[in-house]
Amino acid sequence: MVLSEDLRRFRDEVAAFCRAALPADIRRKVALNLTLAREDHARWQKILHARGWMGGHWPAAHGGRDWRPLQRWLFEQALAEEGAPWLIPMGVAYVGPVLYTFGSEAQKARFLPPILSADHFWAQGYSEPNAGSDLAGLTTRAVRRGDAYVLNGQKTWTTYAHWADWMFCLARTGAGGRPQDGVSFLLVDMRAPGVTVRPIPTMDGKHHVNEVFFDDVRVPAENLVGEEGRAWAYAKFLLVQERLISAETGRARHLLARLREAAGAVMEGGAPLARHDAFARRLAEVEIDIRALEAVCLRLLGRTAGAVPTGVEANLLKIRGTEIAQAITELMVRAMARRGLPFDPAAFAPEGTADAVGMAGEFLHLRAATIYGGSNEIQRGIIAKQGLGL
Repeated sequence: MVLSEDLRRFRDEVAAFCRAALPADIRRKVALNLTLAREDHARWQKILHARGWMGGHWPAAHGGRDWRPLQRWLFEQALAEEGAPWLIPMGVAYVGPVLYTFGSEAQKARFLPPILSADHFWAQGYSEPNAGSDLAGLTTRAVRRGDAYVLNGQKTWTTYAHWADWMFCLARTGAGGRPQDGVSFLLVDMRAPGVTVRPIPTMDGKHHVNEVFFDDVRVPAENLVGEEGRAWAYAKFLLVQERLISAETGRARHLLARLREAAGAVMEGGAPLARHDAFARRLAEVEIDIRALEAVCLRLLGRTAGAVPTGVEANLLKIRGTEIAQAITELMVRAMARRGLPFDPAAFAPEGTADAVGMAGEFLHLRAATIYGGSNEIQRGIIAKQGLGL
């Protein structure tokens, strides 16, 4: 697909804005894979909000720009290529669209503005110890008592729950003929009595994920989104949003640029590693994979009707995007070789100089990419059943 002149100008405008407006200290942290604080993410998101681009894919009636899916993809692609921080999606990409699609007017007025302004951070309360990719197996329960639900249970692998002001949480409020029945979508104040957040150490040495426990947590009934027991439809709507952005081709291009730079500086056998035939071949193969995935994204997102890819299409983007990211970080470890072996998580501190350790950290962190958001094995099962009829 050939981009229109308007879309090319928009992409270039976003890239130029990022180069000019992204604070140098945040750019350095991203480049070295140092640990970003909540304040770093909030500062960058507020800059985007001031430009009118935070939530550009939202309807204009709710503070967005009515971007088509392709325009949103170009925006996120350009930011990632320019080395901007990951746009944490739990608020702006996940719960925000659920709220403006299924929420009450009071919920929209209360929750949407602070999502766009980055004053509120959100966590996603989906996975449980015995219900990860099998989301229908969740057991967290909410019982209606008067004007509130009393919530008990546990969520796990909850990304940035330690930063979150709010959680959108799936909980059982009733029973039904199928495991998917009787599940409701609740908005939980993370500072409410009975909410406990415990970190889960990960092998990259950073604090990304957590366990969250609910012990008789009172959730006002007004924080129920949509109809009681109908959350499975809202959850599927959200998962499409999640997998749509998981191709992350902009991030892949950014990682590939870092890899090429490193391979050009590492000497092996008297020549830069990038000039070795075998390594150069792998670099070329990865770039071809990125270009192929970009072509698929352009074709799917650039359809005249502007329809968002759903079902099998979204699953495909998730699978290939995560596999490509893992392939690049594997080559990073190969390129840095012995320089990356003395892995020390202390190098990720804000004042650190992670360099090779940062690339090793990327490798370790992205081992989870083919698991989170629904494991790639589950995605292939969906494709086989829904796409191929097997």
